Amino acid sequence: MNQVKATGFTKQMARNMFYGGSLFFILLFVALIFDAERKIPTRSNAEAITPAVANGKRLWETRNCIGCHTLLGEGAYFAPELGNVYKRRGPDFIKAWIASQPTHIPGRRQMPQFNFTEAQLNDLVEFLRWTGNVNTENWPPNIEG
Repeated sequence: MNQVKATGFTKQMARNMFYGGSLFFILLFVALIFDAERKIPTRSNAEAITPAVANGKRLWETRNCIGCHTLLGEGAYFAPELGNVYKRRGPDFIKAWIASQPTHIPGRRQMPQFNFTEAQLNDLVEFLRWTGNVNTENWPPNIEG
């Protein structure tokens, strides 16, 4: 009698594929980490961080602006993306807009009035200016955020 031997994966073949595939993807992941670490210093705009930028970031965080706005794609989607607002609108518009809140326009979500001082407004604008100069490789893809 002729016996036909079934072909397929053996346990050793499956184990070798698992270890080989795991090693491949671990090495790929490590290569991506090194590539990102090499690019971050040139893209981060860290040399432009001033005390005003740091104060503006502190205001951004303590007032929970990210709870409504996105910044470079991170945050909530209730209000506009602000990663490029400095380039879109400029510092005077930003300060006037924040100072005029809430607008009380029916049917529109209202931004709270934070009662910022002029120095705080300047710091927040500096933070948004700095954010707009981070190399995001053209994010957001739409100038309006």
